[in-house]
Amino acid sequence: MEISAGKLWSLRRLADAQGRFKMVAVDQRPPIMNLITAEKGIDPAPDAEVSAVKEALTRNLAPQASAMLLDPIWAYSDAVRHVQPGQGLIVTLEDHRFEETGGGRKSASITDWSVEKIKRMGADAVKVLAWYRPDADPEICAHQQRYVEEVGQACARHDICFLFEMLVYPLPGEEDQTTDYREHQFKRPQNVVDSVRTFADPRFGVDIFKLESPIPADQVPDPESSEAAECQKWFDELGRASTRPWVMLSAGANQSSFKNVLSYAYKAGASGFLAGRAIWWQAMQQNYPDMTAVDHALTSESVAYMESINQLTDAKATPWQAHPAFSEGYRIAGAGAEFPRMYGDGTAA
Repeated sequence: MEISAGKLWSLRRLADAQGRFKMVAVDQRPPIMNLITAEKGIDPAPDAEVSAVKEALTRNLAPQASAMLLDPIWAYSDAVRHVQPGQGLIVTLEDHRFEETGGGRKSASITDWSVEKIKRMGADAVKVLAWYRPDADPEICAHQQRYVEEVGQACARHDICFLFEMLVYPLPGEEDQTTDYREHQFKRPQNVVDSVRTFADPRFGVDIFKLESPIPADQVPDPESSEAAECQKWFDELGRASTRPWVMLSAGANQSSFKNVLSYAYKAGASGFLAGRAIWWQAMQQNYPDMTAVDHALTSESVAYMESINQLTDAKATPWQAHPAFSEGYRIAGAGAEFPRMYGDGTAA
């Protein structure tokens, strides 16, 4: 496979030395804001308080991670000092405020923010979350696809890794109506798999997929149970649909449920995780606003959990360079004596 110089460097920096992704997300916005509002009675949550929470999460958890995901408004300025030069840096592009329509949800980028700026700041990857239902209104699906395709083109132009996350959600009239950033409890596994198949098309330019469990995490059976084989089939479908390396997101799952999810995903070929709340939400929810207690819980319970899923990742995850997309190895696009002339047109994979 041919891969551009910048994207190759991005993949290497985001992973550990063996090619496995152990990435922590602190770009969550509504969940943290809502917790601050609930505990302090301030609405909206003060910017400084949101930033302080994200800084604490990064300070305590970054040492266990191969890469950190930060948003540019509340996390980056205060938290990036805790991301070491040898670690990968992912920066969020999408606005957390999506447009809810009668036919589905529309995503957009943060105002005054762009792929170009993320590249200029020295980040290793651009992360975009797009809500997607393959059975939503065709106009909504077209809008979401255009948005993702434009981001993919910009990432190719600026030669930076495109890390793409998608979440299914309830359409009007369905059960479990919510606008929160959490897993849809009545999602259909086929919708999750079909969404991946849509964006696996090369025109979207995705380099790493950040995927949700096809089955609600709290319904995923113990991997040693008699129900495991049927569940594994859906994760295997997810793996076959992913034409590029993929990692699992936690979507607010509890720690034991997410570890179960990882066990299935690693059997299906996943290369690691990019998770947030499964790692740190318990510490926040049980101790905030006492930040001293939060710090203690993060350094004990959350770090211990990260160590356990890191060990699982070391033992079971597929290194990104062993993904079928790289089955014949990889070659830097334009490599050779003509590289200075060939590089830089933004058209390479």
